[in-house]
Amino acid sequence: MKMANTLYLECSAGISGDMTVAALLDLGASRKALDAALDSIPVRGFSIEVGSVKKAGIDCCDFRVLLDAAHENHDHDMEYLHGRHSAVSGTNDGHAHHHDHRGMAEIRDIIAACHMTTRAREIAERIFMILAEAEAKAHDLPVSEVHFHEVGAIDSIVDIIAAAVCIDDLGITEVIVPKLCEGTGTVRCQHGILPVPVPAVVNIVSAYGLPIAVTDVEGEFVTPTGAAIAAAVCTSHRLPAVWKIKKTGIGAGKRRYERPSILRAMLIECAGESEYGESQEEDHICKLETNIDDCSGEALGYVMELLLEAGARDVHYTPVYMKKNRPGWQLNVICREADRRKLERIIFTQTTTIGIRRMEMERTVLPRERMLLETRYGNAAVKVCGMADGKRYYPEYDSVAAISRAQGLPFGEVYRIIATLAAEENR
Repeated sequence: MKMANTLYLECSAGISGDMTVAALLDLGASRKALDAALDSIPVRGFSIEVGSVKKAGIDCCDFRVLLDAAHENHDHDMEYLHGRHSAVSGTNDGHAHHHDHRGMAEIRDIIAACHMTTRAREIAERIFMILAEAEAKAHDLPVSEVHFHEVGAIDSIVDIIAAAVCIDDLGITEVIVPKLCEGTGTVRCQHGILPVPVPAVVNIVSAYGLPIAVTDVEGEFVTPTGAAIAAAVCTSHRLPAVWKIKKTGIGAGKRRYERPSILRAMLIECAGESEYGESQEEDHICKLETNIDDCSGEALGYVMELLLEAGARDVHYTPVYMKKNRPGWQLNVICREADRRKLERIIFTQTTTIGIRRMEMERTVLPRERMLLETRYGNAAVKVCGMADGKRYYPEYDSVAAISRAQGLPFGEVYRIIATLAAEENR
């Protein structure tokens, strides 16, 4: 049985791929699982080192991707990064080394060849797709024509795959990112010297509603890879009112700034107590609502599928009578604020509506965990909710349906079997 975990990423000194991997390893992610995935990457020219370093006197985990001479990108040469001189003696542009340019098709092939779980593979692909969308917007190209430069380099591929493997291995299903802290000034990228935050980061935080705070310290604290990881896994920007820290991991960055380059990651749990005795959490959600009277049932069914696939927490239609006594449908979508714009685009594009109402809503939710239960029929996911009179167990629909189909058993019978086993497992 593997319980799910809530991860809090404290990005007061920014976030990058290597910082994230280091922090997750410090939290206890399996080095064995990580090595198996990285050893299977079908590219050459790199090795990794995991060790510890001191940052402002604090012991931090250090995840380092070592590149051979043909793939070195001078990512940690501060003078070069800020555009003050060339990284390679005898050159004027600092681009003496060749960098592989890879599109999403090549990236997907690389991820598909790696030894990792289905969930880890999905996380890695989502991170890369977020990067592809950001680059496509920056260069006014279709996603299919985007060829990665920095993020297509070997070290970024390794960072993203490693982060996905570690998140999956730790059983993390909820990730809280209150804000990203960014620096000021300029940084050298593939296309020249750009202002901080760079266009890819700006596009990511805009598209996914990531809160960002700009400090007065010179430097690029938030890299495109770091922003994409945060966008791909973030489920909330709000911490519980009261919470406990189960474990802390600290990941070191390689760049040297006035502020120590560290990322602190914490596994936490809600610690609030209600008047009824059960632990509860205050949460905020966004509700989108629109009335539609000239769309077919087929179109509306398709829209619901798209919205759920894009991250909506719930979607439902209510029959209504509209002006001139026309029968119609009220579409309601419950979502995170971070997903609002993306879901609104789907509604405007796929339906005939010309306006969407939205509101932020507070709610009280029971503390929830997810467990992976081993049964004689196969693994089953179960939602576990805390109540004053004990825990309640709700088998996930997809697991119940899959076992029902595979075993030829009634849905209700499989549901009861899994719920009973989950309760017995936790006595």
